[in-house]
Amino acid sequence: KNANHPPIIVPHNTELPLVTTPLPPNQKMPNPRVSYFYSPEVGHFYYGPSHPMKPHRLKLAHHLILSYNLYRKMETYKPHPATSGEMTAFHSEDYVNFLSRITPDNLRAFHSQMQKFNAGEMTDCPVFDGLFEFTSLYTGASLDGAIKLNNGDTDIAINWSGGLHHAKKSEASGFCYINDIVLAILELLKVHARVLYIDIDVHHGDGVEEAFYCTDRVMTFSLHKFGDFFPGTGHIKDTGAKEGTGFAINAPLTSGITDTMYEKLFKPITAKIMEVYQPGAIVLQCGADSLTGDRLGCFNLSLRGHAECVKFVKSFGVPTLVLGGGGYTIRNVARCWAYETSVLLDTDISNEIPYNDYFEYYAPDFKLHLIPEPMENLNTEPNLDTVRVELLSQLQSLQGAPSVQMQEVPPQFVIRHDIPDENDGGPNDDKRDKGTGPTSKGDGERRMHDSEFYEGDDDNKDVPKLNG
Repeated sequence: KNANHPPIIVPHNTELPLVTTPLPPNQKMPNPRVSYFYSPEVGHFYYGPSHPMKPHRLKLAHHLILSYNLYRKMETYKPHPATSGEMTAFHSEDYVNFLSRITPDNLRAFHSQMQKFNAGEMTDCPVFDGLFEFTSLYTGASLDGAIKLNNGDTDIAINWSGGLHHAKKSEASGFCYINDIVLAILELLKVHARVLYIDIDVHHGDGVEEAFYCTDRVMTFSLHKFGDFFPGTGHIKDTGAKEGTGFAINAPLTSGITDTMYEKLFKPITAKIMEVYQPGAIVLQCGADSLTGDRLGCFNLSLRGHAECVKFVKSFGVPTLVLGGGGYTIRNVARCWAYETSVLLDTDISNEIPYNDYFEYYAPDFKLHLIPEPMENLNTEPNLDTVRVELLSQLQSLQGAPSVQMQEVPPQFVIRHDIPDENDGGPNDDKRDKGTGPTSKGDGERRMHDSEFYEGDDDNKDVPKLNG
């Protein structure tokens, strides 16, 4: 944990219990209402040549969702762009101000700030055209989803553009600038006593864990590659601090894990969390870089294995915000998120990819599902058993679901365009305490991706060549 970026302080009290009783595992939520948030502009942004993060993947995923006619079975919304005032619910005001002002044309004027905030050249978070607009769009979609859930207007809210889990309070990190997940969880905490965060990205969800490391009102559960791998955090012994001790759950894995092994760990730990913690809402980060064949990832999950986690979380019938995350082989990212949309809708879809504007990306087979690669699985059954037993023991030691005294729910963040300077979404609106509590330091060291940048004429296309 980075002591320079203390976690936010979430109120803790033990006077009035608020309990949500989930459905038994594998019992379907009766006709869940699903809401889908998508901004057409979010896929137009470009991190730069050779950078592996490509927002264009969001357009591919959206067009697959359209061509499979999944949009007909859910409510679709164009989200509002998040404002600086909304972002400072978690992020520092000077950091948000920096992001709102910097452009590729004025970099020299912000040289010292770029170093302070870990953005620009020589970092994995470049300054590109429309950077702040990009962060506003994906963050606004996550906030809108959380508000829909809070109002009881939907059961499942989907924002595939969100899930940027590495961003810190005052620092960009791992291709992430604004942490939409933390902001959405803060919104959910206005109504729900406890929120569960689950992260199935190949990278540790360090930004979210750090933000809530000292509170029991948010439990974080991350399954990730651990070792000489970005961000270097997420040791199994990193379990939280102060009131949050025991409420950070880390499952460190290594390369080549398969569907079967992943499921053997994911399902019993998640079931135990639901039994012990009884969250009122769940935020599920579905990073697709844990799939087989990812450019930066090293796991070997199929679409079905990845989506089985989504299906299992859905089976508890708890209001859920479903987000995207990593994923750098963009044709597979689109496959994954379209398929998981169908899983959330309880709708079977064909393995034959229907024709759409990006059909050629899925050559040569034009199939939806992926075949795992013949790679070595470095995870052994004894090691996995050790992780499972230790995490179940950690959960068993918790003293039941924590309680919290809920005051009157604060009003939603409303943007008024008819009244200048008051509740207008500006930086002076919706101020919250930023907190001073330090986090305990983890054992890991921060590391960069070994293969962070690529070179080549076809790098930015990620399109297989068609024969003929």
